[in-house]
Amino acid sequence: MTLSEIKKQARAEAFARRKTAFATRQATDSAVLREVLARHSGAILSGYMPMRTEIDCLPAMTAHKGPVCVPVIQAPATPLQFREWTPDTKMVTGTFGAEIPETGDWLDPDILIVPLLAFDRQGYRLGYGGGFYDRTLERLRTRKPVIAIGFAFAAQEVAQVPIEATDQPLDLIVTEAETIGPAPRG
Repeated sequence: MTLSEIKKQARAEAFARRKTAFATRQATDSAVLREVLARHSGAILSGYMPMRTEIDCLPAMTAHKGPVCVPVIQAPATPLQFREWTPDTKMVTGTFGAEIPETGDWLDPDILIVPLLAFDRQGYRLGYGGGFYDRTLERLRTRKPVIAIGFAFAAQEVAQVPIEATDQPLDLIVTEAETIGPAPRG
């Protein structure tokens, strides 16, 4: 089986696990994430507009003491750009159905809340397959220190995410139950 096939199968399984976690979740609060972000008051935060069964980071974004932005896909196979967001921002439907700000300043985040399908304790995530966050993290990390926080239901954890050389690791993973500092891979 090729790595592409392994990732495709892993994504299908991860979607199913996340759907179950979303449907049966007991804790929808992002208190653990808000606690982590409180240590970064003033930093430029990128969150995301939750879609389908993604865990909801909007309460943490709203509570953040500093500028907040959300990702905007400009074109396939390119890094994301980030537009400033507030709870009052007028939103429009962007690429892949994600809500994005209609207007606003473009920002370079210091901290990114990253959606995912699956994660492991070595700090890797299984995304949707477009490579947007991997390209974005690679670009941002050449410019300045950034913190990439995977946000997920605890049920999305797997023993090991299949990775390739272009996959960018997360700095932390936050679930509704805990904060995980990745262990060295190997």
